[in-house]
Amino acid sequence: MDRGTIKEVSFLSSSLNEEVELLIYVPANYTPLNKYNILIASDGKDYFQLGGITRLADQLLEDYEIENLIIVGIPYKSVEDRRKKYIPTGESNEAYLRFLAHELVPYLDQEFSTYQLGSTRGVIGDSMAATVSLLAALKYPTIFSKAILQSPYVDEHVLKIVEESNNMDAVSIYHVIGKGEDKVLTTDKKIKDFLKPNRQLHKLLTSKGYKTFYEETNGNHTWKYWKPDLKRALIQNFS
Repeated sequence: MDRGTIKEVSFLSSSLNEEVELLIYVPANYTPLNKYNILIASDGKDYFQLGGITRLADQLLEDYEIENLIIVGIPYKSVEDRRKKYIPTGESNEAYLRFLAHELVPYLDQEFSTYQLGSTRGVIGDSMAATVSLLAALKYPTIFSKAILQSPYVDEHVLKIVEESNNMDAVSIYHVIGKGEDKVLTTDKKIKDFLKPNRQLHKLLTSKGYKTFYEETNGNHTWKYWKPDLKRALIQNFS
């Protein structure tokens, strides 16, 4: 099987006022003569290492199960950095969303042969990274039309943003949560129920008229369950 390459790029973001490390998976079949879809993963290092997303993409591309795809991973610097950027109350959340839409996407469109259409771009994340992926799609629906959410962190602020959103026709949402996620030990050592708020989120997205795929798996809040789900997520969004 032909393997894609992973480029490590240091990107200076003016929105965030910092260097952002990027992991860019370029598939083995890459040629500027073709056009490519883009998937941006927050918690990027986890998706590349724990999720094995690049190996999976190699296989799916080889088997013609997905269209041409470039995957961009954005690693977080620390637990605190993740919280600041990924949740609505985080002090860098707005800046991070701006970076994704107005700095990263133009850079990728310039560097690679992409379709330059929102319908060919997706965002993916697990837990808080899923939250920021949802926020990015709701805020910039013409830039990101696909959001893949694996066990998103949902609170009243997230629900309010969804309630006030009106981009139903532009965005499709892939959303999974584990039935064992009613008691999740968070990074700040608190026990939190992820399941109930995710059910509320799904109900709200459906009532707003978003195109959604939703499933409650038998899993808990770990990569043991997110990793095997990636195959379906990629095929559903990029086949």
